[in-house]
Amino acid sequence: MDDDIGIPRIAGLLADPARATILRTLIDGTMRPAGELAYTANISAQSASAHLTKLVDGGLLIVEAQGRHRYFRLANAQVADAVESLGSLSVAVRPRAPRSTLPSKSVPVQFLHARTCYDHLAGQSAVQVCEAMLKARWLAQEERDFRVTRLGEKELAALDIDLDKARRSRRTFARACVDLTQRRPHVGGALGAALLDVYVARGWILRTRRSRVVTITPKGQEAFRRTFGTN
Repeated sequence: MDDDIGIPRIAGLLADPARATILRTLIDGTMRPAGELAYTANISAQSASAHLTKLVDGGLLIVEAQGRHRYFRLANAQVADAVESLGSLSVAVRPRAPRSTLPSKSVPVQFLHARTCYDHLAGQSAVQVCEAMLKARWLAQEERDFRVTRLGEKELAALDIDLDKARRSRRTFARACVDLTQRRPHVGGALGAALLDVYVARGWILRTRRSRVVTITPKGQEAFRRTFGTN
């Protein structure tokens, strides 16, 4: 089928371990220079240049020149969703030789608790918020996506979430994004991005420069408990 033609091409771009590492590094939505990406992927600058060219030509990355340096970022949220989903799939699908699906002991506790998945919140905290919204009937799940209920529209508007703007976005409105480490969904898509913007604007969450890990402030801990009933 014509719709399947692009799958082998995208799969080929993602199949190389170095390119996969580069994409995972950029999933926080930042722009990073080629040298830093080469170091992260543990490859030479020459090799990194070749891999980055393939990712740009393949439409997965965008490059911007600033002086003598080139900076790279993910092309869009759909690329981030695909990378995160494949990461989740790699945990969920058991290879022929059984292995543990639990997160590695080397994964920092902070990463498991709260981090970004491109432009929305992920980790244990995000999963708890999602489950609270479902339990309170702000959201209803429909296959891979969420639907905001009438009660949810009222409650989210009280949080200064512009639902009309989120719905006008060209991306999925409210994706049920399966969390890489928790194996349960958190809220992704345009609604997830709008929620994270509110968390940051209200001082509930502090983002860490050049890291996916975020910090939930004391103010945020109290706000999450009051708003969503999370721990």
